[in-house]
Amino acid sequence: MIGRIESSLPTFKPLRFGPGLNVLLTQKSPGATERQTRNGAGKTSFVELVHFLLGSNADPRHFLRAEKALETATFSMAFDLSGARVEVERSASRPNEFVIAQGDPSQWPCKPKLDKKTGHLTLRREDWNANLGCLMFGLPAPAGQEERRFGPTFRSLFSYFARRQGSGGFLRPEQHAEKQSPWDQQVAVTFLLGLDPAIPQELQEVRQREKALTEFRRAAREGAFGELIEKAADLRTKVTVSEARAARLREQLATFHVVPQYREHEQEASRITVRLAELANDNQADRQLVLQLREAVTAEAPPRFAEVKQAYEEAGVVLPGLVVKRFEDVERFHRSIVENRRSHLRAEIDAAEERIRARDHEKQGLDERRAQIMGLLESGGALEHFSQLQAEVARIESNTESLRRRYEAADTLERKGAELEVERARLHQRLQDDHHEQRDVIDEAVLTFENLSTALYEKAGSLTVEATVNGPVFEIKIEASRSKGINNMQIFCFDMMLMELWAKRGRGPGVLIHDSHLFDGVDERQVAHALEIGAERAKLHGFQYIVTMNEDAVPRAALPSSFDFDRHVLDVRLTDASEGGGLFGFRFD
Repeated sequence: MIGRIESSLPTFKPLRFGPGLNVLLTQKSPGATERQTRNGAGKTSFVELVHFLLGSNADPRHFLRAEKALETATFSMAFDLSGARVEVERSASRPNEFVIAQGDPSQWPCKPKLDKKTGHLTLRREDWNANLGCLMFGLPAPAGQEERRFGPTFRSLFSYFARRQGSGGFLRPEQHAEKQSPWDQQVAVTFLLGLDPAIPQELQEVRQREKALTEFRRAAREGAFGELIEKAADLRTKVTVSEARAARLREQLATFHVVPQYREHEQEASRITVRLAELANDNQADRQLVLQLREAVTAEAPPRFAEVKQAYEEAGVVLPGLVVKRFEDVERFHRSIVENRRSHLRAEIDAAEERIRARDHEKQGLDERRAQIMGLLESGGALEHFSQLQAEVARIESNTESLRRRYEAADTLERKGAELEVERARLHQRLQDDHHEQRDVIDEAVLTFENLSTALYEKAGSLTVEATVNGPVFEIKIEASRSKGINNMQIFCFDMMLMELWAKRGRGPGVLIHDSHLFDGVDERQVAHALEIGAERAKLHGFQYIVTMNEDAVPRAALPSSFDFDRHVLDVRLTDASEGGGLFGFRFD
């Protein structure tokens, strides 16, 4: 519950609040534009100021820092925190520092530090938010940044009790800001209803891993890693084939024999082969010569002089004795020549055959030497070849290892995908079990929402809490399609329902703030009912309901005579009639 809000700014209008319904009213002067009324009086700025004092981020674009006259001012708020009155101060010039001007922080999880220069007790923004979350909503004390990952935070939870128009807080009941992540909606609403927020929290962890897995696969397919990502089954086959090839090469390497002077032996074997070819050619030539010589020996014969003598005798010519003798001498001479010729040819044949035998003998020796060399070469290889084989073995083993790692990565990816599906199913089961076990909690929220909506409309609305595989889904319905502001009234009922639940638990912020934007487009009868319900429920459950409104939007005609609206209006009346009529005492953009 808020007691007061003040500022060191001289023109600021201090605000004091009481229990129950509090209305911060803005008087709209005749002829004032919509912009003057809505942006100049300070109703929306009041909501932002509450957030500012309760730990919201104040970046350079924040209106308190953007306006020079406001940046140096200090703002303070006195409010009840965990049953004790606390006063906090903050200045836009030192946005990360909160001064504890009143209260006993001895039991706070994050203790303030004493500023020796000023004598003030100060806290950093994250510590102040941690204290608020612990003392207001019962969040666990911060033990480490990792433990709070995707968990409920004070800033997200409190935003359901003080929605901001500038953040898109009036779009959907379960959403307090336009940019609020779906997981944060699930975690926050689950926690606020009293269910187990760890389930949607863990589900978001699964989503993160699924997202990382999907992005990695997409990047791999589209980028330079495309060839590295294949199916595990395909890579397993490649690994098997590559491992077998590497094993064969290692076996060859283990039995490899390095032959000394490998190149000299190789060259000698080549020379022997050439020499053997030469010897074979020479033998062929000599064998052809022997054949020719033997034919010549057979063909050699002396002239047949007896046949000449017989021819003369048959012709009746008697040759004298001297002529006959001459024929016999010539015949002997020719026989001698033929004999000498045959002897020479036989000698030539013997020489050729001897050369053939010599070459055959040389060939036999060369063949034996070549066989010896070839056997030596076949049993091993050169050192160069050995080094090449070693390099090839290293290359194949490296490739095998690369394939093995790719296979392991692909297998891991596929296993991770399967594991995440199993984890999703497990969390879905846990969520169903939690909703079943916490049926009473859900029923209380459903009935509270129904009662509130029934007070607004003839036909009751409904709150549905469903456990899905994507986490809890909260569906809010009020069947009154003719009402322009039906969505806003869904938000009203939802927020009021949360406020009642926390008030019954004896915890929570103790205050619900609704900006005038909530009532935009809402029928004045529903606005009147909402004000009545807010005042009634706040009184019944002991919480504070703060509303900001334009005076001309107050549905006085629709309010029952028994409802004294003016009794709930704050003493401070904002106006757009003058430059100094707004909350801060001057107009700014």
